[in-house]
Amino acid sequence: MHYALDENYFRGYEWWLMKEAKKRNPNITLVGLPWSFPGWLGKGFNWPYVNIQLTAYYVVAWIVGAKHYHNLDIDYIGIWNERTFDISYIKMLRKMLNHQGLEQVKIIASDNLWEPISASMLLDSELLKVIDVIGAHYPGTYSVRDAKLTEKKLWSSEDFSTLNNDVGAGCWGRVLNQNYINGHMTATIAWNLVASYYEQLPYGGCGLMTAQEPWSGHYEVEPPIWISAHTTQFTQPGWYYLKTVGHLEKGGSYVALTDGLGNLTIIIETMSHKYSMCIRPFLPYFNVSRQVATFTLKGSFSQIPELQVWYTKLGKPSKKFLFKQLDPIWILDLSGHFTLELEEDELFTLTTLTTGQKGSYPLPPESQPFPPVYKDDFNIYDPPFSEAPNFADQTGVFEYFVNRDDPGEHHFTLRQVLNQRPITWAADASNTISIIGDYEWSNLTITCDVYIETPDRGGVFIAGRVNKGGILIRSARGVFFWIFANGTYRVTGDIAGWFIYHLGHVDVTAKKWYTLSLTIKGPFCSGVLNGKPLWTDVRVNFPKNGWAAIGTYSFEFAQFDNFQVEAQS
Repeated sequence: MHYALDENYFRGYEWWLMKEAKKRNPNITLVGLPWSFPGWLGKGFNWPYVNIQLTAYYVVAWIVGAKHYHNLDIDYIGIWNERTFDISYIKMLRKMLNHQGLEQVKIIASDNLWEPISASMLLDSELLKVIDVIGAHYPGTYSVRDAKLTEKKLWSSEDFSTLNNDVGAGCWGRVLNQNYINGHMTATIAWNLVASYYEQLPYGGCGLMTAQEPWSGHYEVEPPIWISAHTTQFTQPGWYYLKTVGHLEKGGSYVALTDGLGNLTIIIETMSHKYSMCIRPFLPYFNVSRQVATFTLKGSFSQIPELQVWYTKLGKPSKKFLFKQLDPIWILDLSGHFTLELEEDELFTLTTLTTGQKGSYPLPPESQPFPPVYKDDFNIYDPPFSEAPNFADQTGVFEYFVNRDDPGEHHFTLRQVLNQRPITWAADASNTISIIGDYEWSNLTITCDVYIETPDRGGVFIAGRVNKGGILIRSARGVFFWIFANGTYRVTGDIAGWFIYHLGHVDVTAKKWYTLSLTIKGPFCSGVLNGKPLWTDVRVNFPKNGWAAIGTYSFEFAQFDNFQVEAQS
């Protein structure tokens, strides 16, 4: 819903991703959480609670659309990622969900800190009733007294976001266990699932695995994937933790879960401080050393004859193992005792389940840099996704578009479709921008046909050497070539337009196609409009490299076609 009354349930990649996940695990839980909201909900304010009925309708419509158009059942819905919650809105959301027959959809709040949501629930019986889960982000394995007093489910509803090397794997292994042991959290959600974005963007390589080269098809199954498998292959939603969990005498921890039907899974980790530091919060020093741990199966579990064993060892490459199946443990002691020798940075899963498997996959294609010569004319009649491949929108939304009034060369284009600033989670730029290419590009020529739709005040740009994105996009530097519907052009050293290299007048107006070309070579840049030079050899000293980009002056409709980059090695 980019605009009021605009209901489109086929934008983006998330629908595809959820359906693919359900194919692989029909029991997987689906959770929705707004990070930003469309601007029309705020009626001019950067605030989604101006009209709580309207915002609740927007969220509920998304849930209804997921079922109607994609047969996807959303299990949980959040409020606003890491931003202020509104008590009246949460109550209205529950009321509207129930009115639509969605009583089974549960509410998580507030996807920020444990407080003030926990205290607010204890002081408001109606709020306590409508919230099903208290979700906190990066809790450091601990919850707070008020949260426990609510007797609601506690989740670490965003965690990890750490580089997916051995240290990130150790972080993930430690928090998966200790979030429950220390904080009674029964779910931990990793941000993010797959690092499928340009590596130099914020939090590059911070997914459970890496697949950031769609042009080559290269991907890497990183250690955190196998750390996840130690828990997720041997439990399911609906399993519950046993109370007999805790810390090991010489460091590390263990948890045990059951399905209530006789199956048992025990997960043991001995992650050292050095190999388990997450990106946040600060981790106080602790020591882990070699030890012998004895476990005893009691009650109904005392009849278990053997446990399957899966093992991971992080650290030195010569000793490293990832999710390796070992010989089973036979529990021959009539009292149910068995003993393990544990060293630093190990992970064991002991389970009655025999379904575990590491599987296999063919070697992925070799890693390749982004093609130095790249073209896209956007001539796709029925695109599989709404956005063009390899472009990464940092502010605004760039979608495939069909020009009904132009049956010729520009019938299929890429269009920036937001005409109003969203209610943002981060400090997005005041301009829209989509980046593409190789961050190491320095000397290059960018060419693109552009079409300004907004008379007088509209403007578009092409750019090279763009050095920032994500939450840092407002301060992005680079070389930006702008044209405006008022008949001017500008060359700036940043997206905000503070560093002006060159400017002038030019025969440009709205509702006409123009071809822009920007060449950057060493410390100089040149610009061409419709084949005629506008300026040459303007000095640009910073930055030395970065992505190519397209964008608009404000949140306005504009179109782009026949995009081309030629980069020199």
